Amino acid sequence: MSEFNLNILGCGSATPSLRHLPACQVVDYRGQLMMVDCGEGAQLSMRRLGLKFSRLGHIFISHLHGDHCLGLPGLLSTLALHQKGGSLTVHTFADGVEMFSRMMDFFCRERTFELKFNVIDPTKRGVVLDLPSLTVESFPLRHRVPCVGYLFREKPKQRHLVGDLVRFYNIPVSQLKAIKDGADFVTPDGVVVPNDRLTTPADPSASYAYCSDTVYSPQLAEVVRGVDLLYHEATYADDSAHKARARFHSTASEAARIARDAGVGALVLGHFSNAYNSEARHLEEARAIFPDTIAAREGLVIEVRSKK
Repeated sequence: MSEFNLNILGCGSATPSLRHLPACQVVDYRGQLMMVDCGEGAQLSMRRLGLKFSRLGHIFISHLHGDHCLGLPGLLSTLALHQKGGSLTVHTFADGVEMFSRMMDFFCRERTFELKFNVIDPTKRGVVLDLPSLTVESFPLRHRVPCVGYLFREKPKQRHLVGDLVRFYNIPVSQLKAIKDGADFVTPDGVVVPNDRLTTPADPSASYAYCSDTVYSPQLAEVVRGVDLLYHEATYADDSAHKARARFHSTASEAARIARDAGVGALVLGHFSNAYNSEARHLEEARAIFPDTIAAREGLVIEVRSKK
């Protein structure tokens, strides 16, 4: 398995369904688990996929509709029962901090981990998590309530050392990081050895964008431009486009237009209405516009890799 994977735990919409669970995903980046939305059934789905509670460090909530956050109290309570250590940060709006804090004080006052909250402004785009090799950015979406999407983007990777030349020039270990970051090497007698002689190009960085829930917004294509993997809600097929507009959701073909206009690598459809017995129509309509489209399903694991 690669170092950057997307796990689909739930891809249904608001009304419960026997086919799909409410919205929930887990991004696994180099062993660090980050959950995106936390609908009911999240903790059971983590168990089914073998995702360890102890590795969960961040939960990103897109908005405060129940199908995106009502799995959180149960999950946090279970983490306390399992005596999870360390800390867990929930990224949400100010109203969410108040609501979830009261829930946890009632259901789970005593816990073995530090519960932190990072308050997100749903009206602004900005970095909400900055890790050594990855950033997570939130950006506004257009829904009936304040809502954001999330963009996971790897930072530029280090170049690869050419081992034979490192040994030939007897380069000190203390200088290897700088060389991998692009620095030249200067020998003791002042000869400059250019970096492109000592290294080969770095592996390309990968990116993933999560867009749920939102009415069709052409300007969104600029926000997610060039990402390698895009998840975009597709609650309805074209036969219910009027419902999508009225309820501030999108159709599969509208999601495909965003993917096409943004030049993304691949598109994953999700947040399916329970009115449909399959996603065949969604896929047909989306692939007519953007062929590299798949439908999300519970248990699906997708490698996020650069298309460059």
